[in-house]
Amino acid sequence: MGSRPPGLLFLTSLLHIWHCAGGQGSYTIDTVLLTIEPRNTVQSGTAVRLRCQVSVSHSNIPNLIHSFQLTRDDVPIYTKNATEDTVEYAINPARAADSGNYECRVSVKNKAKASNSQKLDVKGLQTPTLHLTTLTPYENEEFKATCSAPEEKGPLIFQFYLRFRTGSPKVIKQLSQGGNSSTATLRLSHIGNCILYCDYEIRLVSGNQKSNSSKEAELIVKALHITPVINILPSNNLSEGDIIEVVCRVVTPPSNTEVFLTKDKVILKQVRAAALSHKFTVREDDSGELVCKAEWGSVQKETSQRITVRSLFSKPQLTVEPTDVVEGDHFKLTCSVTIHDSNEIEKKTMQYSIFKDNTEVANTTTYFTVAQLSASGNYTCNATSHSLTRTIVKESQKYVVKVKVPVSEPVLSVVGGTLFLGKPFLLSCYSQRGTLPINYTLYQPRIPNDVKVVSKPGEKAIFNLTSITQISDIKNILCHATNSRLKPPMAGTGEQLLKWSNIIEPVSKPHLTTEPRMEDISEGYNMTLVCSVQSGSFPINFTWYSTRKGFLDYKISWKLKESHSISNVKGDHAGGYYCQCTNPANKTKRSAIIIIGVKMAGWKKGLIAVFCLLFLMAIVLFLFYKKRLPKLKTRRTGTLSVKAASTKVGRLSLIQAEVNEAANATPGMMGKSIWSEHVSGSESDDNCSTNTPEKREPQYSEVQLRQADPSRVPVKQGTDTVHGEVRNSQQGVQEVADARNISQTETVQ
Repeated sequence: MGSRPPGLLFLTSLLHIWHCAGGQGSYTIDTVLLTIEPRNTVQSGTAVRLRCQVSVSHSNIPNLIHSFQLTRDDVPIYTKNATEDTVEYAINPARAADSGNYECRVSVKNKAKASNSQKLDVKGLQTPTLHLTTLTPYENEEFKATCSAPEEKGPLIFQFYLRFRTGSPKVIKQLSQGGNSSTATLRLSHIGNCILYCDYEIRLVSGNQKSNSSKEAELIVKALHITPVINILPSNNLSEGDIIEVVCRVVTPPSNTEVFLTKDKVILKQVRAAALSHKFTVREDDSGELVCKAEWGSVQKETSQRITVRSLFSKPQLTVEPTDVVEGDHFKLTCSVTIHDSNEIEKKTMQYSIFKDNTEVANTTTYFTVAQLSASGNYTCNATSHSLTRTIVKESQKYVVKVKVPVSEPVLSVVGGTLFLGKPFLLSCYSQRGTLPINYTLYQPRIPNDVKVVSKPGEKAIFNLTSITQISDIKNILCHATNSRLKPPMAGTGEQLLKWSNIIEPVSKPHLTTEPRMEDISEGYNMTLVCSVQSGSFPINFTWYSTRKGFLDYKISWKLKESHSISNVKGDHAGGYYCQCTNPANKTKRSAIIIIGVKMAGWKKGLIAVFCLLFLMAIVLFLFYKKRLPKLKTRRTGTLSVKAASTKVGRLSLIQAEVNEAANATPGMMGKSIWSEHVSGSESDDNCSTNTPEKREPQYSEVQLRQADPSRVPVKQGTDTVHGEVRNSQQGVQEVADARNISQTETVQ
């Protein structure tokens, strides 16, 4: 057969890749079967084989890959990818650690299926072996014991047991390690024969299993005779200054034995030999236990004795006067002792020395000096007693002298630099100089004192003050600073606040006035609204308002009083006015409302006065003429007039001549003529007046005429009646047109 063309091979490869990628091929996992051979329960050491077989149905997919995974108690232990449908996993030999629930999971491409769980139970554990580094240890000597089970797997817990010939065993050590062996360090204190053995335990998911015990090992624990003997010469009861010798000795010790002499856990001497000797001069504080200790390897044994040291004189005491040492003051240091045994010690033989920072500054009991900053330091004193047999030197306790720098005058200031009267604020009190700690005390009227202690450099005493409403209260604030009970405190006053702080005083309630006075404000003149306050920090903002027109003006001023002018005052300027004031304290105060009335202008008043005067004159003239008119009528005899009650001019009058003319007329026409003329005159008078609201009926009066001259008119006796008409004017004044009764009797001759 010839070789395939390259193009055909390429197409075949592409087809294979397409099938493997899950082209048109389909598949399904039918079953996954897990078996354990030879059986599920076996003895430890048996060879076990796990077989996993998968069955897959597919549509002619070549070289289908199966991914196998074996797990024990859900922990993967074996994985393999194969085209075969079966894999095997061998456990040889099987141990107890191999016990558990096994499962096989097979994945084909993106599908997976697991078998049923199979349990493997391996019975039995290997018996451990015990190995000891020595079978004859000394008491408390350390030795090694190893317990192992080399064929076992997994984490094992080893236990070591001690048993005497009589009595039950007890666990003396338990170790948990990841391997199959464990080594323990043991130390036995019981002298004589004893038995050691070990076992182990394995922890499984199904439960713990315990092994058999190892073979027993018999030990002989030997006594180690290294207990030392201690001797103190000349005696255990001593006086300070005595010289004693302490001897520690071990009888027949083994090689490499060390001997120690200790007191209060301090090693006084140590030798690598059977004995040691140590001489020293005892002091007052040497009373106590002396311990002699022998050590061989890890074994130790000790012996102790107590010594008592009698004090001949007390430990010197250093005192300082005064206790507070202030810069510039004198202070004194005194070194003194108390004699306990005058037979041994004479006071006059005592010698004293005073030291500053381990440098001698005086060899007397008393030291005087002036306190400077350089005098600060650690002071001690020594008291020395000399005799033929001993020399005793004692040192006092250290006394720390710290020269205090007196405090300077404290400075008061407001935290933030600005004090708003009427609001709480923080007050700082600080002395530039002075040794710490410094006590600051704040005094305020009617308020309990407040105390602050400053202990850090640069720190200030901060006091929380409630609101202060008046500047005078600031002057009463005091701050005292002190760092010594022997010095008077330095005082800082509130005057410093007024000098160094920005104090903002709220404005007082403003008062609004006018210029001129409110009762003198007239039309056409100028008016000034003056707003003033009694107190307040500058600048002050003044604002004027009208209750009718609202905002009028706004001014910023550095004065306590400002004004707003209104020129050419008119009537509509009447009404309520007020002003508001504020300043950096941000508290707005408002004045009371004033009511302004605007008087009428003078020329208007004069004009009204002229009109009133003219009106009064008219009334007077009217009354005058009204009073004089009857007299004028009586003077005009023979005159017949009709006068209206109103102010109209129209009149109806019949003078004597007309009467005479009427008399000369024919008698039949005289009455008629008089009536007609009367009526005509009355109508003419009405035409000159304003029409009355309603027409009234004519009223008639009887007129008596004189007799006519017989020589001129026909004689006719009797009385003719003349009717006059009375009308009302539009003003409501009755107009009368009547012919008053004129009775004039003429003798007709």
